[in-house]
Amino acid sequence: MKNKTVLITGATSGIGLATAHVFAAHKCDLILTARREDRLANIKEEIESSFGIRVTTLCFDVRDQEACAAAVQPIADQVDILVNNAGLAKGLSPVHEGDLTHWETMIDTNIKGLLYMTRLISPEMVRKKSGHIINICSTAGKEVYPNGNVYCATKFAVDALTKALRVDLHVHGIRVSQVSPAHVEETEFARVRFDGDVEKAKIYNDFNPLKSSDVAEAIWFIASQPAHVNVQDILMMGTQQAGSTFIDRSGRQYD
Repeated sequence: MKNKTVLITGATSGIGLATAHVFAAHKCDLILTARREDRLANIKEEIESSFGIRVTTLCFDVRDQEACAAAVQPIADQVDILVNNAGLAKGLSPVHEGDLTHWETMIDTNIKGLLYMTRLISPEMVRKKSGHIINICSTAGKEVYPNGNVYCATKFAVDALTKALRVDLHVHGIRVSQVSPAHVEETEFARVRFDGDVEKAKIYNDFNPLKSSDVAEAIWFIASQPAHVNVQDILMMGTQQAGSTFIDRSGRQYD
């Protein structure tokens, strides 16, 4: 894995940032993409000084196909591993009260953004007969939960796309995998879902979910397997969670 180049979308917080640190610690070069240029610059400086690897930053929104193409096409041939991490949830309403803007944001980010990036990177992987695409799915892509309607639908789509990409690309020597985590803290997920409402976002006060670093380590495990091994999916939850609607909220037992 040393000197491999890993492109991570949504790399300025949460799972994406944790994944960048894990791969940097293993001496992989990084291409980090996100919408917040100031954060990208700070992360580049911190990781390069801490780990002595090369970090390239690209500032764009994965929902914008033209911006994706302009940023990624010049470096597509450098990418050994693509981590399609950029994703979000917006709102938590029953479908008859849903906000159309929220729906469009989730569909454009979680599905179309993943497809734009995959379409740009995969041809070079096919040409090289080598590469690995790792998608960040969710337990929401395995089972629906109340008021999760469109978010769950987007993650079901990620699950289906991972399977479809695997079928399409295995004949070209390309590995395709995904990680499907349940609740994860050390991310901006809840704040984004509730439009910055800090009080509503306090959803982990009474149980221990996964940490972003736990998911990052699972991604590293997938990527670091021998070339003949394709880990299809890792479904993971905190010990106090047994499903989308089964959570032991008796307190944070593992702090």
